[in-house]
Amino acid sequence: MVVGGGIGGLAAARALQRAGWTVRVLEQAPRLAPLGAGISLWPNAVRALEALRVPLQHGSGSTGLGGVRTSGGGWLTRTDSSGYRARYGAPLLAVHRGDLQQALVDSLLPDTLLTDARVAGLDARPEGVVVRHTRGTHRVDLAVLADGLTSSTRHLVVGPGPSPRYVGYTAWRGVAELPSQGAATESWGRGSRFGIVPLADGRTYWFATANRPEGERAAGGEHAEVERRFADWHAPVARVIDATDPAQVLRHDIFDLRPRPGSFVRGRLLLVGDAAHAMTPDLGQGACQALEDGATLGVLVRSGADLDVALDRYDACRRPRARLVAKRSRQLGRLGQLEGRGLTLARDLLVRAIPDRLTERQLDRILGWQVPGGGVGSR
Repeated sequence: MVVGGGIGGLAAARALQRAGWTVRVLEQAPRLAPLGAGISLWPNAVRALEALRVPLQHGSGSTGLGGVRTSGGGWLTRTDSSGYRARYGAPLLAVHRGDLQQALVDSLLPDTLLTDARVAGLDARPEGVVVRHTRGTHRVDLAVLADGLTSSTRHLVVGPGPSPRYVGYTAWRGVAELPSQGAATESWGRGSRFGIVPLADGRTYWFATANRPEGERAAGGEHAEVERRFADWHAPVARVIDATDPAQVLRHDIFDLRPRPGSFVRGRLLLVGDAAHAMTPDLGQGACQALEDGATLGVLVRSGADLDVALDRYDACRRPRARLVAKRSRQLGRLGQLEGRGLTLARDLLVRAIPDRLTERQLDRILGWQVPGGGVGSR
């Protein structure tokens, strides 16, 4: 049984079905709508999708020189993503989140997904779990808890400690009806950033951040707020914003999970995705780590495996990896959101001075992950 029909839950369901399990996914929403905007699938996530045998329609991926710029357009770093396939065995792709979600749904057997099903209780026992929900009751060998950042089931595994913590900035996202050009870029200002990412369908995904109080909303609408904040940034920022339907601009405060869970497993309960390791979006790795979860789970619980041993191995494999990525993501977010004039000047000088080989070594630790060959460990 999988609780939650997001990216992590769907990936786990696909993995379990490929391993020979009978699976149901409980989704509390009346229907699974294609929510969200764009999503970056870095080489580690593309390899996870390949391991799950989930076909995804896409072009050739992000190519050319991208990197980090200043708000005026100067370059802080340059990155050539066209070399990712040779270096990591897979490209960098950017797709609409709804397209990824639909590809995962389509990969499942018919009637796997049960919508309008809210969990009412989980009774964990040594031999399995009794899952009570609004559509019935199931006795299962394993309950995968994939109900996201605000998980109502996380405490059953880790207790009351880990919970979402606001990190100090908010984010806007949108998709512009504008032909994508070049590779992905992210521009840094003082306490704010703006990213432009070409989507595989030819459109342009963008995101923006600003240091703001938690829960704040723009009185004049979020599209107008983004226009106001980024009007004087380098081209084509203003044009990208202008080409976006104001009704489709999303705003979400940014949270991560603190403190980090001491385990992803308790008996036959297993945390995956944001329920296990919610992180800031600064490395673009949130959904990528959820896909890694699914691919790893599929390897470890395949036919003939001792389930309890497999779950222990899963925790030993995934928790250190997710902790590392979440830490690096939070650190990058803090750097990008610096606000003082002196601090941002020093930051920009520092980033420009970082040797390419050091940047590549850091990327290797994140993007060079491989699907475990049935054992613990990833690189």
